Amino acid sequence: MKFTREESLTRLEESVENGDPIVGAGAGTGISAKFAERGGVDLLIIYNSGRYRMNGRGSLAGLLPYGDANEIVVEMGHEVLPVVEDTPVLAGVNGTDPFRDMEVFIEDLRRRGFSGVQNFPTVGLIDEDSQYRQNLEETGMGYDEEIEMIREASDQGMLTCPYVFSEDDARAMAEAGADVIVSHMGLTTSGDIGAETALDLDEAAERVQAHHDAAKDVNEDVMVICHGGPIAWPDDAQHVLDNTEGVVGFFGASSIERLPTEEAIENQAREFKEIDLG
Repeated sequence: MKFTREESLTRLEESVENGDPIVGAGAGTGISAKFAERGGVDLLIIYNSGRYRMNGRGSLAGLLPYGDANEIVVEMGHEVLPVVEDTPVLAGVNGTDPFRDMEVFIEDLRRRGFSGVQNFPTVGLIDEDSQYRQNLEETGMGYDEEIEMIREASDQGMLTCPYVFSEDDARAMAEAGADVIVSHMGLTTSGDIGAETALDLDEAAERVQAHHDAAKDVNEDVMVICHGGPIAWPDDAQHVLDNTEGVVGFFGASSIERLPTEEAIENQAREFKEIDLG
């Protein structure tokens, strides 16, 4: 690992003590990671959806069988880890993968230079009341496997920053040793390939607060940040932080690399097309 769990936590705690939010950034490419780091993010997270997203596909492609999610994150590590100078990099781990021994796989991620993990792809994005989700849970590919992956990574001294979708998830992940709970509001809205169906910001703030309170009931030291759904732009994150208590930051994937890229490339191309040939 480039950074131990203790080193990573110290940096995050110092950020909060200084009155600065914790900001995590998803990186689907090396250039995304390089410039997110220059922008001052505290954490970089790479996972299969980052690759799909920056190839113009919706982030939920990461939940479908388009590739081996855990192999993809290893490949992306070759692209991202060498260009990151001084920021902990987390691997998005598919904890439900039945073809990997998680103890061995996490050891391998540590050896490769990852400082922590997040649970992605995650079945938490699948409606709990759906038959599909229930069947996954019944056949050994449920959210409980993601909890055990986080527990294993914590036992191995890695920083753990899991996605949670309910108060029960938040309690379970806190009990498993999570360091930073990421309260997930669903697929990010806005942009060309963003979601259209989402909570509104006030509903998101209420849900984030509930996740925060549930996690803190288990471990007072756990940090809670927000992510996804209607929290797409800096003003959205500000609204949620202003309307919650104890929530200390934001994790952006589409928000930090996809949405700015969509706008910047389109506008740059348009400006070149407006050059006057005279």
